[in-house]
Amino acid sequence: MHYRFIFLKGMIKQVFTASDYMHMSHALQLAERGLFTTSPNPRVGCVIVNDGKVVGTGWHERVGESHAEINALREAGDLARGATVYVTLEPCSHHGRTPPCVEALICAEVCRVIMAMDDPNPHVNGQGKEKLQKAGVEVQTGLLEDEAQQLNIGFITRMHHSRPWIRTKIAASLDGRIALKNGKSQWITGEPARQDGHRWRARSCAILTGVNSVKVDDPLLTVRYIETSRQPIRIVLDSNLEIPLQAKLLENADTTWIFTVQADRGKIHLLEDAGAHVVVLPDLAGKVDLKAMITKLAELGINELLVEAGPVLNGALVAAELIDEIIFYFAPNLLGNSAQAMLVLPEITDLSEKYNLQITDIRKIGIDIRLVARFIK
Repeated sequence: MHYRFIFLKGMIKQVFTASDYMHMSHALQLAERGLFTTSPNPRVGCVIVNDGKVVGTGWHERVGESHAEINALREAGDLARGATVYVTLEPCSHHGRTPPCVEALICAEVCRVIMAMDDPNPHVNGQGKEKLQKAGVEVQTGLLEDEAQQLNIGFITRMHHSRPWIRTKIAASLDGRIALKNGKSQWITGEPARQDGHRWRARSCAILTGVNSVKVDDPLLTVRYIETSRQPIRIVLDSNLEIPLQAKLLENADTTWIFTVQADRGKIHLLEDAGAHVVVLPDLAGKVDLKAMITKLAELGINELLVEAGPVLNGALVAAELIDEIIFYFAPNLLGNSAQAMLVLPEITDLSEKYNLQITDIRKIGIDIRLVARFIK
């Protein structure tokens, strides 16, 4: 037998074998190879095993290309017949940019499919599993589900909540300061930490900054240090359309989006002529409607959004409960009381109003400390 069952309060619960865990771990490692390239699709890996031997492997490499199951089936060939398929996400059952993977698995005559997780898309959730079962294929789910969910946390968030998973990245001194009083901040942290920051850029679908950061630092907001075939979309929150027309973000500006409340048609035309996309999105207070902006980004297929901004925009996003996760880089230095704080937040008058976070990872990067924390909501 490949597996066994246990009985729990009258219910049957399947226990996966060590071999099952090993092959699904392999599939997750394959899925991670698409970490920087699959957007807006999920990262998916697949391993096909026949008679205890791996006969096919594959992962989804980029949007519009074959899915993980198809790549693995292509490698397995006739050896897929009667095999067990380990896949990190429920196989698709609908025609999109590519044909449905469920039909390919059925035609290959596989006997068993083990999925790490169901498809979070409410329009297709469970349909792939149902079609496989109707065709006589044994289906199991839930093996290393948490790991698969973390790999696709942005895709899941967009499917379930119509918004991206939002991280902000903050480099600070040990006393929580991000820049001197005069605005100078290059460089508080060391080179390894800055390179690590580019890995977070590379996995993100888009990077958000504020116009003040553009005016002070004139950033490119592109991925460097890390090899990737895809650059994230650049997004600028610019209420009054103050972005300089010479800004580096407007070079090759077809991937630059600007959200504003200023309906200055002359300036908008100049920005659009440069290739930028301008969206006028005011709220009742005359500022950019942050929640509506985040919804728009989800409509654009943004799964993971990285914020690289100053304390005012970061504070506004935290106060609006739009930040899911903060990546802190703490450098072993002190900048003093007059230096700029990490966040500008409304005054808290009682400790019950504090923002609570859960630390999910902490490690040393060069001479600096990287701490990742998620908001408890």
